Amino acid sequence: MKLWVVAVGQRVPDWAQTAWDDYAKRFPSELKVELKAVKTEPRGSKTLETLYEAERERIQAAIPRGCRIVALDERGAALSTLELAQKLRHWQLEADDVALVIGGPDGLSPEFKKTAHERIRLSDLTLPHAMVRVLLVEQLYRAWSINANHPYHRE
Repeated sequence: MKLWVVAVGQRVPDWAQTAWDDYAKRFPSELKVELKAVKTEPRGSKTLETLYEAERERIQAAIPRGCRIVALDERGAALSTLELAQKLRHWQLEADDVALVIGGPDGLSPEFKKTAHERIRLSDLTLPHAMVRVLLVEQLYRAWSINANHPYHRE
């Protein structure tokens, strides 16, 4: 099984890339995580609908065929770490590759969110884009560690 994090936005600060790399290399060979950065549509004088459509097309092109699509959305389901671990276990049992999608500055298009298999949120707080990538990969690693009875997670 593979976890794909599809994130709109190509440049992140060095600290965020270092943190991403550190967590990504911790995953076992049977559960790899990979980042696919998608170009942000230049804002300029374009309408929100035009921006959404351009980014949606890029996102869909980046998602491998057959993936379960999980949209990160501020109005998505709130999960505890243990609930995320249960979801991860379910995805692994289903043997689905999973694409977790992080939107751009304006989020994800309503049409894309409707077509996603699931919508989850990481926090009620507004987080910087780079922080979302790091928080997501850390929580995915923590979920794996719970399922593997690894001592990384402590209750």
